[in-house]
Amino acid sequence: MTERDRRRAAAERTESGNTLAASGTEEAVAPAGTAANPGDGIPDPRDALHRAQPGKPGKPAKPGKRGKTGKQPAADSAGGVPAHQGADDTPSGGRPRPQPGAGTGADPARAAGRQEEDAASARLRFLGAATRRVARGIDLDEIVLGLCRSVVPSFADAILVYLRHPLPVGDEQPTEPFRLKLRRTDRITDGVEDVDSMGGSRLLPAAPEPEAPGLAAAEQVDVVRAGALLEVLRGVRPVFGETLAARAALIELLGRESPLANAPADKRTIVAPLRGRRRVIGVAVLVRGPARPAYGPDDLLIAAQLATHTALGVDKAVIYDREAYIADQLQRTMLPEYLPQPTGVRLASRYRPAAETARVGGDWYDAIPLPGSRVALVVGDVMGHSVTSAAIMGQLRTAAQTLAQLDLPPQEVLHHLDEQAQRLGDDRMATCLYAVYDPIAHTLTASNAGHPPPVLLRRDGGSEVLDVPPGAPIGVGGVGFEAVELQAPQGSTLLLYTDGLVESRLMDVSTGIDQLCARLTRTAALTGPGNPPPLEPLCDEVLDVLGPGDRDDDIALLAARLDGIAPSAAAQWALDPRAQAPREARSLARGALAGWGLEELTDVVELLVSEVVTNAVRYAQRPVTLRLVHTDRLRCEVVDDVPQLPRMRRAGPADEGGRGMFLVNKLARHWGAERLSVGKVVWFEI
Repeated sequence: MTERDRRRAAAERTESGNTLAASGTEEAVAPAGTAANPGDGIPDPRDALHRAQPGKPGKPAKPGKRGKTGKQPAADSAGGVPAHQGADDTPSGGRPRPQPGAGTGADPARAAGRQEEDAASARLRFLGAATRRVARGIDLDEIVLGLCRSVVPSFADAILVYLRHPLPVGDEQPTEPFRLKLRRTDRITDGVEDVDSMGGSRLLPAAPEPEAPGLAAAEQVDVVRAGALLEVLRGVRPVFGETLAARAALIELLGRESPLANAPADKRTIVAPLRGRRRVIGVAVLVRGPARPAYGPDDLLIAAQLATHTALGVDKAVIYDREAYIADQLQRTMLPEYLPQPTGVRLASRYRPAAETARVGGDWYDAIPLPGSRVALVVGDVMGHSVTSAAIMGQLRTAAQTLAQLDLPPQEVLHHLDEQAQRLGDDRMATCLYAVYDPIAHTLTASNAGHPPPVLLRRDGGSEVLDVPPGAPIGVGGVGFEAVELQAPQGSTLLLYTDGLVESRLMDVSTGIDQLCARLTRTAALTGPGNPPPLEPLCDEVLDVLGPGDRDDDIALLAARLDGIAPSAAAQWALDPRAQAPREARSLARGALAGWGLEELTDVVELLVSEVVTNAVRYAQRPVTLRLVHTDRLRCEVVDDVPQLPRMRRAGPADEGGRGMFLVNKLARHWGAERLSVGKVVWFEI
């Protein structure tokens, strides 16, 4: 035999040995369990365990015959050379590429190393997907749910999550005692996750209910000082349930009657403290059943990473909830807590933020009672969606209230607001509509500063846009504002709103206003002509003009039903400031009460009118106005040109005066005094 023949025979024997070695390896089957939740995108680390288990000796397959190219054909699924060791594994030079587990004694070590790499890669993929799911959560429930859904059933058969109650926020010192509350529990039953009937992946109810075997646990636990549970929590790192400290901690956490606390001492339980940025805020208990392999050292590392990401997410959620609460309270404080109910007007309002994540905005509305049974209706919009915008809005709203109490004309109010905005900064821009409704004269005097025009829904069901000159926004400076007086028919409905109601990225303001008018008309048609729709349902209907998906700005809405006051229910006189004025006032009031059929109030009204008019004419230089309005109550107003407000004081026995306002306070149901642009008004109601 030549040297060439001997080399060929040796090569054939070597190749035959490779085939027998490769065919004797089979993939091990992982212990019983369930697959990862479908659609979660989280790989199951047990898939890597399948590849990492040592193979069992299989039945050797017969070596195949060589083809013309010298390549070994792939074996079928019954044994032999795996399919991936076919033609593609032969280098271009014709020499077969060595395969794991074949040929020399070093190949099994190489195969074991490759299997370890596969297992480590699978663990990393699982951990990456799980932490991403936890990080996606914004609120507390989403984060805890993300942890439970990531762990069960891929990594554990059951999980219990306890969080500190109450949870500290930021740098706040936690309250005492150190109390843990069961926040959530998930589990699988018989290898299949049962969400509906068995309670997996659900929030625990406030009232206890029968738990699945192995998950019975206390709803709330007080952590004992110098106890085993506190020591485990201070250790921060996850520990196996087989240690003495961990078993004592489980008994303290779950109770002595819990099956988990009385389970055999093995590595099927992991106690993982949840440490946030500054302190331990909870603990998670991970459990595997007897049908699955116990935890290993690498699983402690996975549990530590999951606990860290969950704790940081909980910290983030708590801080976010606090910020959202502060923003919500700030916005609510800036807006009216309740609307007044002046005579002759019924009011309703709505406010909707642009989004749940941006609750603070610069939109506001207000209703301010004025002398003469009038009411000022205000709506405004500060540029931006931030705490700064809300702060500017609060200052402008306060200024508008102060200016309204001075009974200034609408154009003067906007002029002073414009000056105030310029004092606040160069870029403090806002729009505002200020209108004054007189229920006796049935008129509306309005002035506009770059705001969308008001819409009037008439009693007959028709709607129209009121022609109010737009003007320049507040903060521009150097511009004037114009006021117009419009008729406000009795029974009509006035709508003041911000541009968030009628404008979006897909719709301009004019189109939105047309849609608003059309919706008002359709809504009024449901109740029929002469029957205006109720205010509260009307506001809810109006909010859907753009639809929930098209809105990208705040909405402030103020609706006023202009019921008005009949002219016969009001009386007004001018009295010269002289000594006979109180007597004339008593006579005029007596005649008005007789015409309204209120003779039983004559004595009280004459006494109070006499006292108030006496105080007015004592210092007034111009005629004093006496006004009586009769609706569901009797209101009396006395206007003079003296800015000093009367004050109630207790007169001594020897004092000749000082008892007038004391009598008003005792006999009237309500009374007050307010400064006007020139003088003051003193009023009372009985």
